[in-house]
Amino acid sequence: MDNLTHSLVGALIGQTGLKKKTGLGMAALVIGANIPDIDGVCSLYGLESLSMRRGLTHGPIAWVLLPLALAAMLYGWDRWQARRGKRPDGRMPVRFGWLYALALIGCLTHPLMDWMNSYGIRFLEPFSSQWFYGDVLFIIDLWLWIGLGFATWFSLRREKRGGEWRRPAVIALAVLVAYLGGNRVLTSVTEARALGSEPYPSVVIANPTPLAFWRREVIAGDGEGSWTVDGVALDTVPLASCDLDAARNADPRAEAFLFWSRAPFISGSESDGWTLSDARFTSRIGGGNRFSISLPSGACRSS
Repeated sequence: MDNLTHSLVGALIGQTGLKKKTGLGMAALVIGANIPDIDGVCSLYGLESLSMRRGLTHGPIAWVLLPLALAAMLYGWDRWQARRGKRPDGRMPVRFGWLYALALIGCLTHPLMDWMNSYGIRFLEPFSSQWFYGDVLFIIDLWLWIGLGFATWFSLRREKRGGEWRRPAVIALAVLVAYLGGNRVLTSVTEARALGSEPYPSVVIANPTPLAFWRREVIAGDGEGSWTVDGVALDTVPLASCDLDAARNADPRAEAFLFWSRAPFISGSESDGWTLSDARFTSRIGGGNRFSISLPSGACRSS
């Protein structure tokens, strides 16, 4: 998910009262909810970053070490401010154990929320490079922004005015769980319906859409590079007609793309050139050519 959503989830958890367990508790939760995205620097490598993102920093070793590093930095920051006489008077005592616990809670929400979309996440890296997909939410969900943002603002406003501020956060998190569960049911029903209908595809992806959270873009394929998107067939050539091993060896971007791709297909011709794409990202909701690469001449043979 986007970092605003991650931040709001961390903030709402803090507004349940957990932020009061230690000074800098809210910082531990909000930063912890975002810290796995330190792998964002890999984007400098362009499409090669597809094999780097949502892997090592989103796996179990990182779940333990990243919160530990964050807690140490926050604890050190508090001590540094105290030595210089700049520690805020209103800050609660900072307890390292609680800092680590809150940073851990925040960090664990990150892979959980990232799993919700169809982009994918490698939960078990470095022990396994298997991709996992929730297909529950579009990668940017406006309704989450509105709902989580309002609940956070309302809780903070009540806190400032001396009212009951924990309950709104608890209710908002309960609504979030219900929203995620409802969307998971919609995805499962859509996939089951598509798998049981002609032409009986072997692979179905119920891709969430922006704004219309109740709708799914149905991507269906035969597992050999032929795909339809909402019943419209993509113009493809069979994957078997192309030398993908040679493409991998010739271009590290192709190696990264095929490692990441969930619904790969190839389109084009020898005269116009061959393009390797992913059916999840071909329509208006996916990003178009941002997720495609050109294959070398002679990589495929026309059928």
